[in-house]
Amino acid sequence: MSNFFTLNSVRALSRVCLAAGSLAILTACGGWGGSKADSLVKVEEKFGSAATYSRLFDATPAQTCEAARRALLSQGYIVNKTDKESVEGQKSFQPQSDRHVLMNIRVTCVPESGDGQLSMGFVSALQDSFALKMASNSASLGVSMLGTVSVPVAAGHDSMIKIGSETVNSDQFYDSFFDLMRRYLLVDAPQELAGSRKR
Repeated sequence: MSNFFTLNSVRALSRVCLAAGSLAILTACGGWGGSKADSLVKVEEKFGSAATYSRLFDATPAQTCEAARRALLSQGYIVNKTDKESVEGQKSFQPQSDRHVLMNIRVTCVPESGDGQLSMGFVSALQDSFALKMASNSASLGVSMLGTVSVPVAAGHDSMIKIGSETVNSDQFYDSFFDLMRRYLLVDAPQELAGSRKR
């Protein structure tokens, strides 16, 4: 009888230990999940009425986008896309021997009045950063005692690895671009006025 009681006690104790162990594992897993969530990078976007990326122009959307196209071309940008409502330009920079920066500027022009004589120009610039990486080649050498040995060779090929991408948020950057756009709109104004007088 004492042996039976001892066996039941051992079984009960093992069940308690098993339950406690399972609870500890579940708690630990929950803790690990929480730490991973806390380690994620959080980006806080604040939407407001600041006019960093937009300006009002006394011109039609087509005229505004044409001014944006000329502004980009005057600064050495390659214009990849242009129409009456949008313009996209691209320019490469190399601030360091092993660093490369690609600037992409997109301009969108929308009407702001019923007659279409006022327009809003929206501009956003995306800056992609690349780093130079040397990929070395390996050559196999036959050694009688060791067999085939793979040895890295210094000669290789260079490749650009993308290391970052960020939207430019500098007020000064956009102010200077919008000022240049207005300058090209002012250049066009006398020509359009002269054309209307001839008619």
